[in-house]
Amino acid sequence: MKLSLALAMLLALSFAPAARAANEADYKAAYTAAEAASKEAAGMRNQWTVTVSALAAAKKAGDSGDFDRAIAAAKEAEALAKASIFQATSEKEAWKAMEIR
Repeated sequence: MKLSLALAMLLALSFAPAARAANEADYKAAYTAAEAASKEAAGMRNQWTVTVSALAAAKKAGDSGDFDRAIAAAKEAEALAKASIFQATSEKEAWKAMEIR
């Protein structure tokens, strides 16, 4: 239950509306943060395929100059990567509670 709540909160925060028009610098900052979180998740051997897809969508939108869409996809990718990191760390010890008695 805690994991699903945390995932929902992370995803909800990633879709918060932007207050101004995005530019290339905003996109690059968002993409860099998402890429770093994705690499951290991959290092934990818990990178989700949807994170990779969201990063690819962000890059494609950024390359075409649609920075609003690129930032939204990058923030989604970052939230997904952070959720996978949370999952990996919380389940690292949680399996012990699943002991069959």
